[in-house]
Amino acid sequence: MKKTELSQQGKTNLSTRPKSSGLEIDAFLNQAKQLAPVQDAARGRMVFALDATMSRQPTWDMACALQSEMFSAAASVGNLSVQLVYFRGDQESRASRWVNSPESLRVLMEKIDCRAGLTQIAKVLSHAKREAEKQPLAALVYVGDSMEENIDKMCGLAGELGLRGVKAFVFHDGRDADAEFAFRQIAQLTGGAYLPFDRNSASDLKALLVAVATYAAGGRKALEAADNATARRFLADMR
Repeated sequence: MKKTELSQQGKTNLSTRPKSSGLEIDAFLNQAKQLAPVQDAARGRMVFALDATMSRQPTWDMACALQSEMFSAAASVGNLSVQLVYFRGDQESRASRWVNSPESLRVLMEKIDCRAGLTQIAKVLSHAKREAEKQPLAALVYVGDSMEENIDKMCGLAGELGLRGVKAFVFHDGRDADAEFAFRQIAQLTGGAYLPFDRNSASDLKALLVAVATYAAGGRKALEAADNATARRFLADMR
């Protein structure tokens, strides 16, 4: 698999105590509406980012098994191009080439094993921002279970994604309270959605991934046309 290194962003500033207030987020959202109205999806391009640290192995395997459903759903409304991004181990973070088929993505994912390490979510957000600067990006999907970084830095990057119309759909595996707080703020600042699940809810994860792929390929209109419970949930959560 040909891989490109994500840029290094210096030494991680660890912080488990949330700092950004609800008032600060509301103020940002109001400013974003004035500066850059949220546009419909940039159809077809989606970054699929996963935490590949050791605790994630069971859900990584689940995602490998379900990812083809994303492409199947997208095929009915348009083309879907996906870039796999992951981090693991000692500051390792990588991005794959862009792929346009479930088989290509499956091959990429099956070559990766999970390794112990700290989260690198800020790198994922920075990478998505750079991709959006090159070419419009419809969505960032992030799947993870914990957060071990500076939340203000992550929120600043999420805000920049929001200004570019990139919605983050954050899938939370488990019930870590610090992670939930951070993931909810990232989703809110981008106009995306926070989506909790657990390792026993494969059917729920499948339905959610299908809904995100439908949005990435066809925008809000495609979700509205889907007219199912999961699609309606997304539309209710997204601004």
